[in-house]
Amino acid sequence: MTRADLDKRPAEVAAMFDAVADRYDLMNDLLSMGQVRLWRKHVQRILRARPGERVLDLAAGTGTSSVTFAASGADCVACDFSLGMLHAGSARLAIKDPQRNKTRGRVSFAAGDARRLPFRDGAFDAVTISFGLRNVHGARDGLAEMRRVTRPGGRLVVCEFSRITVPPLDMLYRRYLTGVLPAVARRAARNPEAYEYLAESINGWPAQRELADVIRAAGWSAVRWRDLTLGVVAIHVARNL
Repeated sequence: MTRADLDKRPAEVAAMFDAVADRYDLMNDLLSMGQVRLWRKHVQRILRARPGERVLDLAAGTGTSSVTFAASGADCVACDFSLGMLHAGSARLAIKDPQRNKTRGRVSFAAGDARRLPFRDGAFDAVTISFGLRNVHGARDGLAEMRRVTRPGGRLVVCEFSRITVPPLDMLYRRYLTGVLPAVARRAARNPEAYEYLAESINGWPAQRELADVIRAAGWSAVRWRDLTLGVVAIHVARNL
């Protein structure tokens, strides 16, 4: 059994992310070679959050993506099960220059487990989760819970690591995950075990079509996806119809 299997227990995964909260965004930039910023911009464009909407940003971490959704005028709840991540994000937001970082919508932070969300039925116009569905023990149950808190006609956007569509390149990428990424993390990260978990969880994650089937099984409709960076990442979208 891999570390990714063992640490799918919510308390253990949350503790792991608590330990890397202060350098989480920096390490994401380093290990993705800056690609994570482009991936998040794609999520923002696809979500199309509008003024007056309520958006739930799950696995929000420090709330980096939540701030971009609020910039469009939507009120966004940044929800995560890592209190360390939420504290780092709320502290960072509090000290920013309000004139340079002014947003039209509000950002609030809430602790919550994706399988038992602390929100009423139909509370949100849209739910999004980026690079966090892998950490949910029982992805189908988590997706069903996301549907519960989404209004009828509301939308889901899932951004997650996936499978490169060119087999030889995918093989090279898997070697990067199992060899290069942990080596870099051992030199740059304070908790390299978290990034070994990251590599293992990506390797064990279903490909694009299989994830689409899981989303449908959770009750979502009109499921489709778009590959980014040759399929290193895929964005799945769906509707609560």
